[in-house]
Amino acid sequence: LLEWAGRAPGPGWLVPVAVAAVGAAAAAMIVRIVPLASGSGIQHVEAVYRGEADPAHLRLVPAKFAGGLLAIGSGLVLGREGPTVHMGAAIGTETGRRAGLPETDVRITECAVAGAGLAVAFNAPIGGALFVFEEATGIFRTRIVIPTLFAVAAAVTCSRFITGDRPDFAVGAIASASPVLLPLFVVFGAATGVLGVLYNKLILGFLAATSAVHRVPPVVVAAVIGAIVGLLLVLDPLAAGGGDTLSQRIVGGEGVLLPGALGLLLMRFVAGPLSYAAGTPGGLFAPLLAVGALWGSIFADVADLVLPIHDPGLGVSMAIVGMSAFFAATVRAPFTGIVLVIEMTAVSAITVPMAAASAAAVLVAQLAGSAPIYDSLR
Repeated sequence: LLEWAGRAPGPGWLVPVAVAAVGAAAAAMIVRIVPLASGSGIQHVEAVYRGEADPAHLRLVPAKFAGGLLAIGSGLVLGREGPTVHMGAAIGTETGRRAGLPETDVRITECAVAGAGLAVAFNAPIGGALFVFEEATGIFRTRIVIPTLFAVAAAVTCSRFITGDRPDFAVGAIASASPVLLPLFVVFGAATGVLGVLYNKLILGFLAATSAVHRVPPVVVAAVIGAIVGLLLVLDPLAAGGGDTLSQRIVGGEGVLLPGALGLLLMRFVAGPLSYAAGTPGGLFAPLLAVGALWGSIFADVADLVLPIHDPGLGVSMAIVGMSAFFAATVRAPFTGIVLVIEMTAVSAITVPMAAASAAAVLVAQLAGSAPIYDSLR
């Protein structure tokens, strides 16, 4: 569509702006019918497990499916994992109820199949399971481990029949980082923790701002946000959307020149929280990973200019570490972030820098008094 609009006579740039606005507005109309379809849905899964909310009805599945396609497909900076987790939770709840399970076990099936939803979104079965243990429930007991592993295995097996068995990102061979560089990764992780705190504040700030606009219908708010994101698409296609293309370009070794990377980081850093504030179905994970990869690439370029490193593979390594560290800083689930990124990239050579950077990021975010994003949203 962007290519066609660029060749079209007249103000062709208005076409993607209009398409993004209409897509966001249509997704917001679905949310008006099924309000629970709004946003990521992960916070609702956690609230249900804690007994703070009622489980989702099965009608959430078509609403989240169609709304997610419209919102993400129109170019909003949202991830596919939020809808798949929430749809999985609704399917798990219905399964548990139809099986006549007690309410406690229904909550377990809800979380187990929610983890399967995350696993199929990123072709990351262990990451999906860890998400249930570390983030959704906060426990690691046999009673929830077994059904979660069964659900994840079944879901990923089915998805691989359709999409194949390959990592989300194609990454070349990466050598283990030199132990001499470990302090640099720790400093990077600490800086990422600060960035994660700012990102969470921006998400909550935009949500508060859109909620305060009482006189404007939510559908109109979503359309305006969609139009803004559509304009970003016109300026640079990498500035909007889920971010998979941008992440692949960075971790695949193509890279982005430093001035362009700084611009993309600024645009996506604002556009992600703004898109989430539109109230349409869509998650936070995929945009988080793209921001983390950009940030890691920029940090490596600056470090190479300032320090006598001269490591040609540092940019890709720092980008992959940035994905896990930024995830850890915002979500506060470091094990899930590390394993997700390892499964998505099929790279395990830099697990030590990933662990060190993620630990530093979480420590700084905790010391700053910032709550994990899903705790705040819940």
